[in-house]
Amino acid sequence: MRILVVGAGAIGGYFGGRLLEKGEDVTFLVREGRKKQLEKTGLKIESVNGNFEIRPRLLVSGENEEKFDVVFISTKSYQLSSAIKDVRPHLAEDGIILPLLNGISHVEDLIEAFGDEAVIGGLCFIETTLNEVGTIVQTSPAHQLIYGERTGTRTTRIEQLQSVFEGSKADFVLSDDINQEMWHKYLFITAMSGITSLMESPIGPIRRLESGQRIILELLNEIAVIMKKIDAPIKDDITDIQLKRINELNEGMKSSMQRDMEKFLSIEADHLQGFLLGKAKEYKLSTPILETIYTKLTLYGEKRS
Repeated sequence: MRILVVGAGAIGGYFGGRLLEKGEDVTFLVREGRKKQLEKTGLKIESVNGNFEIRPRLLVSGENEEKFDVVFISTKSYQLSSAIKDVRPHLAEDGIILPLLNGISHVEDLIEAFGDEAVIGGLCFIETTLNEVGTIVQTSPAHQLIYGERTGTRTTRIEQLQSVFEGSKADFVLSDDINQEMWHKYLFITAMSGITSLMESPIGPIRRLESGQRIILELLNEIAVIMKKIDAPIKDDITDIQLKRINELNEGMKSSMQRDMEKFLSIEADHLQGFLLGKAKEYKLSTPILETIYTKLTLYGEKRS
């Protein structure tokens, strides 16, 4: 299967690079600036799971209309409309869109653009970033990508995709309930990004405090109440599960949102916290912690504009 990765940033570059390392046919669709950088330096991964370096095949939007069987979309939510436009000429007739964005509302945008059949479910758990020279740096061991048919069935194409992923140096997991996996990740990342960005701290110092533990739990509960109200397919004990997960994270773990704020970059506040806060207001639910977080993120956005 021919794979197109939209962007060679921290996430797409990492998982695409691991597939290249395995010998799969992977091309990166990149902006002109990133292309020049990669042509000069190559794609480099510095990771606790093993370093890797290669000169990848690169494609710039509008360069040609060659087709690909699988398209990874790992952009930020505010880049999605541009990514959809760039991908249109390159998706094969029976091609698969595998989204790795945080949140959930992007799924409907992709279905509208490419059709219900083309879009499968996907998410990832990884802490990685680009350094000042464009190297992908990963300092914690988690590098899991979860994918599956949104119908929950084991189709021929998903089994073919599984065979492509097997044997790589990343953890590719086929799920029979990807919809629930995506909502659970949404809950986790909204809480994790919100609390670390609000406190401007890695998770360790926050959770060491009694007040920190209480705020994390209350935030998880607020989000879970919203999700249950809109009939999201989450487990009844998901707050306990996610609290345990947060408490097991590396002491120095930061969310990607927090890292982006430290670099004064755009953030996904509307896509993550804002979407849920809108649902809370619609159903008149009280969410003081989520609202406080979103207020801070909104003020940050205004400072950037």
